[in-house]
Amino acid sequence: MKLLYRSLMATLILGFILCGAYPLLVYGVGSILFHDQIRGGILFSKEGKSIGANLIGQSFTSAKYFHSRPSSAGDKGYDAANSSGSNLGPTNQKFYDALKANIDTVLKENPSLHRGQVPGDLVTGSASGLDPHISPEAALAQVDRIAAARSLDPARLREVVQAHVEGPQWGLFGDPVVNVLRLNIDLDK
Repeated sequence: MKLLYRSLMATLILGFILCGAYPLLVYGVGSILFHDQIRGGILFSKEGKSIGANLIGQSFTSAKYFHSRPSSAGDKGYDAANSSGSNLGPTNQKFYDALKANIDTVLKENPSLHRGQVPGDLVTGSASGLDPHISPEAALAQVDRIAAARSLDPARLREVVQAHVEGPQWGLFGDPVVNVLRLNIDLDK
């Protein structure tokens, strides 16, 4: 009986610590240090309507907007509840066919590009299928199309892209990137 009592008390105490106190502590520290990230980085319009998440990619198809990376998450892509890459290797015929189709689409949408100029991140998905970023090169490759669709000066649009380039995380990790949603929101302004 004594052993059963000790086991039950240890379970209750550990349950309180690991299922209650520790998660609350992590949430509290996260709320202070990572205020935007802990709430999902939701971006709102002037009217207070949710536009999208800063940390989750979404599809843009209009010629007036910068396009994101392709997504394999879910049936139609960009499904946050079904985050995954395609898991197809470079020798897989489905990967090759999808890559060829994506290159053809990018070249059709951006006639100023030539076959060898297409940035890889415009035609390949990320590991999660939800990456909200593209490389500065991928953003700049789309400038002529967007400038024509919006009747903007391409040089001015390149400046806008450069203003949205985020450096490596903490100045050390990763490559420079551009958040597609934030860039497209600024385009609408």
